[in-house]
Amino acid sequence: MAASEPVTVDILTRLYATVEARRGADPNLSGTARLFLAGLPKIAQKLGEEATETVVAALAQGHGEVVAESADLLYHLLVLWAAREVRPAEVFAELERRIGRPPKKPLAP
Repeated sequence: MAASEPVTVDILTRLYATVEARRGADPNLSGTARLFLAGLPKIAQKLGEEATETVVAALAQGHGEVVAESADLLYHLLVLWAAREVRPAEVFAELERRIGRPPKKPLAP
């Protein structure tokens, strides 16, 4: 992608394809392959860790840290999706379906 092209949601679809391609890769050469080899519990644990780090960055760190931790969180979410055979298009369709709907539970004061 050229530097002048805007980044779009397509990046998630492309990254998902890369994650899927690494599933059978050499775990000595690919961190993604190591995650798949470790199994769903480890993948879920890593996602939880990244979610916590994103929250910490949002509350106590700067903009750049929030961006970096958010990227880590999205990557680990895509690994979890791939491990559970959830396609990005399924999640995008669900998000589209929810546009304009009120939240299921109101936010606590």
